[in-house]
Amino acid sequence: MTASDEFKDPVLRDFFVTKDGLIFSVSDYFHPQKGIRSVLRYIPDENGDRIRKKGGGRYRKAEFGESFEFLKTHHPDWLSDVAVVPRQDIAEILKPADVVADILSGARPFPAVEELIRRLEKDGVSVSAMGISGSVLPGLDNEESDVDFLVCGPNWFKAKKSLADMKQKDDPSFCYTISELDHDMWQTVYKKRKSPLSFEDFFAHEIRKGNRGMFISKNGGKDVFFDLLFVRSSDQIKETEPIRRGIDTEKKEITAVITKAPYAFDNPAIYLIDHDEIDEIYSYTHTYAGQALPGETVQARGMVEVIGARKRLVIGTSREARDEWMISITLLGEPKTKE
Repeated sequence: MTASDEFKDPVLRDFFVTKDGLIFSVSDYFHPQKGIRSVLRYIPDENGDRIRKKGGGRYRKAEFGESFEFLKTHHPDWLSDVAVVPRQDIAEILKPADVVADILSGARPFPAVEELIRRLEKDGVSVSAMGISGSVLPGLDNEESDVDFLVCGPNWFKAKKSLADMKQKDDPSFCYTISELDHDMWQTVYKKRKSPLSFEDFFAHEIRKGNRGMFISKNGGKDVFFDLLFVRSSDQIKETEPIRRGIDTEKKEITAVITKAPYAFDNPAIYLIDHDEIDEIYSYTHTYAGQALPGETVQARGMVEVIGARKRLVIGTSREARDEWMISITLLGEPKTKE
């Protein structure tokens, strides 16, 4: 976001392009001196199915396993728990706020998103707090791409309320209706997430979060799916410390009460809990962002990480953490997990 311009380094959900054309998404707010913590997302490929709007180069999207193997072969010195790309190897930093500016100026037409921006602004959400990440940011989106729409800091909560109002009441002056996902799209999201929860349990949590929507064209155009994603504001970044990694010990399932969750929609999603042994839950898997509210009782399974005198339960220690999950018992009652 524009707030992140105050910082020397890129922040979470920014992208960058290396000198050899690799495109990474930034995976942290803080970075070590040796480089930028990130994940390889797109690899130049003359046979790739993605064509970059800027420059016209062809790319293929890298899944997590391929990303790791590619870097292991071509840049093994960049690998840590994520990629740490040296600053001198970065050619271009891509900011989500710049996409919003381009859409509003007409330099990058995207009518559905422009209407969303205008409607959010009308409800008091600052345009300077908005951005677009994902495949749209590097210009590698295609007909099947969804929109990762970002709002930073306290403005995100205004945007979430505004989105709920849009779904309830259409504005006839706009060309798109903002609606809830239909059943088929929820099934698509569920399959993509590869969650160990049953569809019913997955859906019960997701529908309550209220941070997904569909652009439905009133003129017969293609419907577009979007996420409303949280990113910390510059003030929030300044008042927090970098996440310290601990020592992994064992997989554990716990039952606990959420005490605070101001960053439940961040990445990682952070939940402070009341539990005899574990102090907090971190989820690096987007499936469990916003999964529970303060005061609710949760069941969660993940890796216990020891950081000094504290213990953390980490969900998402691998890309497809099928044996790591979190549910709100308060919301569900008895869970119906997949067999």
